[in-house]
Amino acid sequence: TLRSYTYAELEKATNGFLNELGRGAFGTVFKGVMPNGRRVVAVKRLENVVAEGEREFRNEMKAIGRTCHKNLVKLYGYCHDGNNRLLVYEYMSNGSLAKFLFEFERKPSWEEKTRIALNVARGILYLHEECETQIIHCDIKPENILMDEQKCAKIADFGLAKLLMPNQTRTYTGIRGTRGYVAPEWHGNWPITAKADVYSFGIMLLEIICGQRHVDMDLPEDEVFLANWVYDCFQAGELDELVRDEEVDRNRLERMVRVGLWCIQDEPSLRPPIKKVVLMLEGTVEIPAPPSPT
Repeated sequence: TLRSYTYAELEKATNGFLNELGRGAFGTVFKGVMPNGRRVVAVKRLENVVAEGEREFRNEMKAIGRTCHKNLVKLYGYCHDGNNRLLVYEYMSNGSLAKFLFEFERKPSWEEKTRIALNVARGILYLHEECETQIIHCDIKPENILMDEQKCAKIADFGLAKLLMPNQTRTYTGIRGTRGYVAPEWHGNWPITAKADVYSFGIMLLEIICGQRHVDMDLPEDEVFLANWVYDCFQAGELDELVRDEEVDRNRLERMVRVGLWCIQDEPSLRPPIKKVVLMLEGTVEIPAPPSPT
């Protein structure tokens, strides 16, 4: 069961919101220690949240609180105190996947990469197919994947999409999510389904494989747009170019590339459901050659 906290309790736990861990579309996250001194937590102070009634907010929190999966960040409690809305999560000591992939000096090994990809896919599968009510995340990206002490990847910010005001977006009014990871249907006023998360996962999977951002203007011209470069290398049979100087399992590399390219097809019906993505990554189903993603 979720605990309800007062604002004063969380202010004290975070030492006056001093130790900032990061900022996102939903607000700012602070490190805190609960009064017994044993549990370290991450306290997210929500900003730009729909000014809904207390009952709706509590119901939403209960829905998130009922989720339970090893690849989802655990929610301990919340605060609904006046205009203040805060969430109390488990603390993830190894930060975000974005830092792990793009900032740390020691890059993840091939084994770590394949494990992270499967961790995230299984977390999304739980949200899409195993929850009481389906949850579409709407903002799958490396910044929203957090790593615990054992470097197990967990999805954060799931279930919060409904709490965000429609005009509070990173890019365009009406679009939820982050530029580069947003599925084409957001731009075309098509219905948004769970396949939007599959698209975002596909972009992120290519980033995990190659260890580079989906767009990087500092790279040679043919490598700037990751999805295009990956497809060109796949077509030319030059997948080694994607993982230079890395010890990789060649069969698994091709399997992951094929999965990523299927996930980022413009046409949602061509993308596999996340359950099939998991089976593909596990190697239990055959993966036909994907068409060009765009």
